[in-house]
Amino acid sequence: MRNILWFLGTVIACLVVYLALWPVSVRPVSWEVTENAGYVGDFTENHRLAALGMIDLDGRVGPEDADVGPDEKIYVATHDGEILRIGKDGDVTSFAQTQGRPLGLEFATDGTLYVADAHRGLLAIDPKGQVTLLTDKSEDGSAILYADDVDITADGTIYFSDASTRFGAQESGGTLAASVLDLVEHSANGRILKYDPVSDKTTVFVDGLNFANGVAINEASDAAFVVETGAYRVWRFPLDGSPGQVILDNLPGFPDNINNGPDGTFWVGLVSPRNAIMDKLSNRPFLRRVIMRLPEAMKPAPTRYGYILRMDAEGRVLETLQDPTGNYALTTGAITLPDGRIAVTSLTEPRLGILQHQSKN
Repeated sequence: MRNILWFLGTVIACLVVYLALWPVSVRPVSWEVTENAGYVGDFTENHRLAALGMIDLDGRVGPEDADVGPDEKIYVATHDGEILRIGKDGDVTSFAQTQGRPLGLEFATDGTLYVADAHRGLLAIDPKGQVTLLTDKSEDGSAILYADDVDITADGTIYFSDASTRFGAQESGGTLAASVLDLVEHSANGRILKYDPVSDKTTVFVDGLNFANGVAINEASDAAFVVETGAYRVWRFPLDGSPGQVILDNLPGFPDNINNGPDGTFWVGLVSPRNAIMDKLSNRPFLRRVIMRLPEAMKPAPTRYGYILRMDAEGRVLETLQDPTGNYALTTGAITLPDGRIAVTSLTEPRLGILQHQSKN
């Protein structure tokens, strides 16, 4: 019995030492989280995404973002680096291969497709599918480790997010793994970059964001609307350099992409509900380090729940479309198609969601 107790004591002591001292890659920062009111008020639960139709991607997964091309076909990014082209009858063909992990997509008026590739940086793809790397570092020499989303102003200037300058998507084992590391650390190292195609220079437009994610330029081309995933909020940053303003705060989930919708509105995707444990540990960095030492199955992970919302330029929520069953989950955002339907995107699904949309506003 004494030997058994000694053995158990040794095991427990080793476990305590491991959980307390084993090196981890994150250096968590204490922060004060806003209380999560949950799915109430503007965010009240509904089942409007339950009617979502699906376009199968023929074995590809992760249509993280989408855009409509000059040919009115839908173009989507996938996990294996492929950009797919989807016709009106749902036929899926390959358009280009980035050799990375394409995330945000945006067509310019000349038919060039600009891509924020998490592994490579900012790319341009011509109408024939030829891929060109535009930039993988900023003018200060810092590498772009996690290009995430992109949009273009009327004069052709490109704004795109570098979600984390601490945890590269490729070096950290993928986009989801890198995002978890950055959100746990919460060190406000994300930024928005500005690429000038005339000078070929990449400069920092905004920094100090907790996982800088979706970017959308408004119709007037005078402001960038930016999703700060780690703080559950959306910013409006005037392009003239004036101070930015939080216009939508304390969201009940992790916001991801933001895309222009109809009549000056914006679509925002919530990729997952907030994690109650991580919120409670916001001001306990030591315990967040402990969590990172746990087996993968015990670490916080996204919850399957479909959720997109539409807001106006002032941040007022106009409508939400949800699927609590999570049949189509990890919803990153949406775009409005030329015929009025909406395409709903996802971080992990092997399908693209399509919805006949009846606006409530």
